[in-house]
Parts: sequence; structure tokens; C-alpha cells
Amino acid sequence: MTGERLIEADYVIVGAGAVAMAFADTLLSETAADMIIVDRRAKPGGHWNDAYPFIRLHSPSAYYGVNSSPLGSGRIDEIGFNQGLQELATGAETCAYFDRVMHQRFLPSGRVTWLPLCDYAQDGVATSRLSGATTTLRARKKIVDATFADTRTPASHPPAYAVAPGVRCITPNALAGLSDAAAGFTIIGAGKTAMDTALFLLEFGVDPDAITWIRPRDAWLQNRTRLQVSDAFFAETVGGMAAEMEAARDAASIGDLFLRLEAAGQLLRIDPTVTPTMYRCAICTEAEVEAMRRIRSVVRLGRVTALEPERIVLQGGTAPTSRQHVHIDCSADGIPNKSPVPIFQPGRIVPQYVRRCSPTFSGAFVAHLEATLGDDAQKNALAAPVPAPHVPNDWLRMQLQGAKNASRWMQAEGLQAWLAASRLDGFGGLIARTMANPDPASAAIFQRYRQAVQPGLARLAQLLAAEN
Repeated sequence: MTGERLIEADYVIVGAGAVAMAFADTLLSETAADMIIVDRRAKPGGHWNDAYPFIRLHSPSAYYGVNSSPLGSGRIDEIGFNQGLQELATGAETCAYFDRVMHQRFLPSGRVTWLPLCDYAQDGVATSRLSGATTTLRARKKIVDATFADTRTPASHPPAYAVAPGVRCITPNALAGLSDAAAGFTIIGAGKTAMDTALFLLEFGVDPDAITWIRPRDAWLQNRTRLQVSDAFFAETVGGMAAEMEAARDAASIGDLFLRLEAAGQLLRIDPTVTPTMYRCAICTEAEVEAMRRIRSVVRLGRVTALEPERIVLQGGTAPTSRQHVHIDCSADGIPNKSPVPIFQPGRIVPQYVRRCSPTFSGAFVAHLEATLGDDAQKNALAAPVPAPHVPNDWLRMQLQGAKNASRWMQAEGLQAWLAASRLDGFGGLIARTMANPDPASAAIFQRYRQAVQPGLARLAQLLAAEN
């Protein structure tokens, strides 16, 4: 099949989500290349366009987005669950940010062609969702497949279970528009969307005893206090890195490792009596965890198979409900579980994590390698994929692969200068700034990290090997 017209550019970028935008921004800054960006949505920002209205970033705005344009004002939140920490952009702010980057930076450059509301097929044809017109897109250099980790949301992926007529089942997007009071609320799902929904209900005054949470699995959560990149948080952030490696070094088993990480405040869990079987990079504050613990009606009978007027059918039993209850579907899988593939391939780039839980940094980093190195084998050696996590053992795998990548970056000419200047590498910048003129306390923290990192990584490798 060929399109009615042909457009060509150096790069055809499929997808306009956060990773794609970070990639294109760096390519625009560091090369003279032109590019086509094609996406099925009307605006850039990917899944942010589908997200529920009360969503916020999990991590600070300070190191999210694209390298060339700051997100947010750099303020510290003074109220709410994130009080005292770096600001978190709302979903609306994030969407507006990516739209602004597209229309105030990308398009005025004259080097970006933007094709929204188009479906892209593997034969290189983009089909307009509005008119049905087809366009053949030809990449002179490479196709960039930025859809590998296409995030799934409740709004874009309906529930896999049956919903009987008359049962009130909504997505989180519809919560703010409810006009009829409910007899109670049932949250279905165990991931960050479910957590955000629980916090929304609690924040707006719903009695925690009126909430039932169907949580088939529990998750280990990252502590947001340990992920701050302003200079005032050096002790929490870099001290946390040291604590992670000390926990790894001293762990007797993987179970013991997670208990040590919890004791050090690096990882959190909602229910201290339940051992988590999930890890998905979700980030919370201790205040959020304490709030979610107020919900005492937690159902752990597996996944929902059907919603009926008077009962919820689960894999391991049933739970009562009624037609007056509102059921909130939060069961979409988020990032799909895919095996990593080489990032740089003949005629193709497939951006993936190169550092744990860092999508936009990874997109920009991959683009920097494309801009500065000619050999795909050399690029792949510096950008081995860090698998997206799903189970607790993936925490270890991400640490090990991320450390291997960082070690190679240390030896690559010019790469440290790029990292130090990158807005999206907030952690490296924090360390570089503080250690350029350290006080005794920060020097002692960094010394702890240096002493623990190698034996800690070695122990992580041993623990994983013993599991296999």
C-alpha cells in the first residue's frame, strides 16, 4: 500500500509521548536533522492526554519533560501530601507543557513535521483518523519507534471483566463529574492509578470505611523524599543511594534486602503485614502511604472476573456490592510486560529505559548517542536497555544494568560533560554541584556510597544468581 502523498525526513518518529518528545528535542538541539512526528492522538504528550484529571507526576517536575525546556517553576510544595518536596506537575500542566514545546519550539524550527490524529502502519503509511487520507512517510536515516512502552490507561483500555447491566463502573476520569452520591466506592486495581484514586477520594472527604479496595497484589513503592534533586536534599537523595548499596551489601537474602530497604526509608509499602509481589516504579510519600492505610476494607481474592448487581466475582471468591455502589476501574496494565530489544537496529531506533524508571532522560540520552556516534554497536554498548519492572526482583535487575551502563558512561569521552549539563539528569547534577565544594556531612555521605557501591552490586548479582 502506498499513500496519496509522500513526505520524507531524516527521522520518522512514531509516537508523540514523553519519550518521543525528549528524543526529538535533543535531536533538534544537537543535529541539523529534520524529522516527522506522527501520533494517533490530537496533541503531543501520549498517555497524559488520556489520564484522569487529578493525576500528577510521580517524580519532581525538575527532571521530567525535554532537556531544552523546564517544567514548572522549581518551587517547593507548601500543602498537601507532597508538602516540603519539589513540585509535581498536574496532568493538565504536563499536557500544556508538551503542547507548548511542540508549537513554540519544534514547529517554529522548520525541521519538524507534525502529523496528529494519524495511525501509522509498519509499511510506512500514515492514515488520517479524520479524513482517511494516506501519506507515505520515508525516513532517510531511521525510523524511531517510540511506542515500545505505550502506556495503557483505564480510559484507553476497558476492563477485561464482564460488567452486568445497571452496575455503575467508571474510569477514574469520570470521578470528578459524578452528580449522584454513592452508597460506597470500590477501587479495582493495585497499581499507581488505584493509589491515586484512593488518595483522591480521601482528599475529598470520602469516609475511608465507605471505600473497598480490590487489591490482588501489593507493591513496593519508592519514597519520593529520596528522589529530590535540589541541593537542600543531598542528604536524603545521595544518602538514600548509599543506604541502598549498604542494604545490598549486607543482605542475607532478597527478602532481607527489601526489609533493609524499607528500614532505611528507601522503599515503602501500604500494608506492613503483606509481602509485596509487585514493583512498578510507583512513587509515593510517607504521608500518602499513611493515608491509604486508612482504607481497611481490602479484598485479596485475585482479579475481578465479573461485576454483578449484588456481588463482585473474583478468581478466589466473591465480595458484596450493590447497584448504588460506584466501581472505579483501575485495572489497566500501565506499561506492558515486554522483553527488551536492542535500542539501535539497522534503520531503526527503539527507545527504552537506560536508567531505572527514567523515561524522558532515557529518550534524550538515546538521541544524544544517535547525534554524536556513528556506529550502532558502540551506541548499544552505552545504552543497554534497563527492563521496565514488574516484580520485586526487577529492582535488583534494574540496579545492576543501570550500574553497568553508568560505568560505561564514565569511560566514554565527552559523555560526562553532557550528563552534567542535562536538565533531565538531576541526580548527576546534584552530586556534581555538591561535591565541587563539599561540607564534611556531604563528603561523609558520598564516602559511604563509594565504599558500599561495589560490594553492594556484587551482592545483588549473587542474590539474583541464587534465585535462578
